[in-house]
Amino acid sequence: MSKPDPEKPAAKTHDGERIAKILSRAGVASRREAERMIEAGRISVNGAQITSPALNVTDADEITVDGKPLTAPEPPRLWLFHKPTGLVSTDHDEKGRETIYSALPEDMPRVMSVGRLDLNSEGLLLLTNDGGIKRRLELPSTGWLRRYRVRVNGRPTDAVLEPLRKGVTVDGEAFQPMTVTLDRQQGANAWLTIGLREGRNREIRRALADVGLSVNRLIRVSYGPFQLGELKPGAVEEVRRKILRDQLGLDAGDDTGTAAKKPTQATRRRTARPPQSKSKSGVHRPQRPKR
Repeated sequence: MSKPDPEKPAAKTHDGERIAKILSRAGVASRREAERMIEAGRISVNGAQITSPALNVTDADEITVDGKPLTAPEPPRLWLFHKPTGLVSTDHDEKGRETIYSALPEDMPRVMSVGRLDLNSEGLLLLTNDGGIKRRLELPSTGWLRRYRVRVNGRPTDAVLEPLRKGVTVDGEAFQPMTVTLDRQQGANAWLTIGLREGRNREIRRALADVGLSVNRLIRVSYGPFQLGELKPGAVEEVRRKILRDQLGLDAGDDTGTAAKKPTQATRRRTARPPQSKSKSGVHRPQRPKR
């Protein structure tokens, strides 16, 4: 029987947690990105470089990222960000386009976006420092309704919109039924409110194109209980600890933590503070965007 290599960390299968999960919870990267970092040889455990994410670690293990010790995870935090158009929702863009991270306050911790909004879409984007929260909010099983205000070119009727309410298939990809309301006709354009529970890549644009409508503006106004409200484009606002606890059910036994820190100076400085309508829970009610 061959002896274990002392230069390599022992692979644990029962104790501890997967290292990608630990890295994600510490805010290093999403689980998928953490796995890519591991495969690229950027992570070491107990002084040995690892290249496979199939490893469980415990608090006793020493983890380094790019040669720097992994810091203890901060309490979970969540921010509302009003994404303007012209920004991509990725860490880096191969085309050199500006990302959402260049628009955030400099003293914010490293954050990950919950889902994405494409380059030409705007509105509410949730940001978190905790991989567990990100995963929970993105899971289809969560079933939270995401609502959008959408301006289309044309004069849609209920007959035109009805296929969207039943669910359409575009390029072989089946989309779940959407809630679609025709709000108003404005010249050659019409405003719709659309709700969906499982966002696919450019789903609304592709589904509307399938029924002959072209989108020329798309604004996400809510994600579950979290509302865009009157938050100005480019502004950031941290979700209060009580709301985070109430909406996500965080408690002392939850693996995503228990509390959120106070907003940083830069976060407060970049946050819009106009008068806002709030529900009893403190979550902003949606406001229609100015047209």
